[in-house]
Amino acid sequence: MNPRKLNRRLLRVSAALLAFTAILAPLAVQAVGLPTVTFGIEDADSPQKVSSALQILFLLTILSVAPSILLMTTCFTRIVIVLGFIRQALGTQNMPPTQIIIGLSLFLSFFIMSPTLNEINDKALQPYMKETISQQQAIDNAIEPMRKFMFSQVKEEELALLAEITLDNKPLDEAGIPTMTLIPAFMLSELKRAFTMGFMIYIPFLVIDMIIASILMSMGMMMLPPVIISMPFKLLLFVLVDGWGLVVGSLIKSFN
Repeated sequence: MNPRKLNRRLLRVSAALLAFTAILAPLAVQAVGLPTVTFGIEDADSPQKVSSALQILFLLTILSVAPSILLMTTCFTRIVIVLGFIRQALGTQNMPPTQIIIGLSLFLSFFIMSPTLNEINDKALQPYMKETISQQQAIDNAIEPMRKFMFSQVKEEELALLAEITLDNKPLDEAGIPTMTLIPAFMLSELKRAFTMGFMIYIPFLVIDMIIASILMSMGMMMLPPVIISMPFKLLLFVLVDGWGLVVGSLIKSFN
């Protein structure tokens, strides 16, 4: 067949298919009934519309600060700081990558926080979905397990410091400490414990760096950076002692 005739036939078939699609497209949309989404601003003529708009704004605000709530009220802070100290102590620059450290920290946080999350689901989320409790009661039931977890990990020094700064009267029990005072005290405690664990992790790697530096100086190789020689030995030590297992196990046990 002549190539020109073949090309003409292909063009005709393509044009027919496009025309057929253009005809059927509106019919398909009408048959399926695809929903449409519209955005607009109009004057609120009733208090109910104002209340709904404020609720939507409040919900969007909560969603925007959800990562901060995750960082401030869970065990994520301690885990990600300790794992970051391991990478710096090994001197491996960006190995493991930051995405791996963040992902491992998130999954470990979900694993450690699973009893608390299950309690929130049983006492707050499921009853609220079944409409057996009110919204305010669901919020109170969800906050209580988180407060219990934070009280189990916060230190008395940080809690006393924040209570002295923010409260007029000395609280008699845990119920007298508001959540806005408990959260920063919990964060300070997590930072203190994370840096303490990071110091303990640094010690053996620092010893290796000092030994390698002394050997290089005794050999007169002062121009050779000790980090280049010590890093393979640090990796070998970390692998032989099952470093990741020890660190992850210590992190999990530290929350018990």
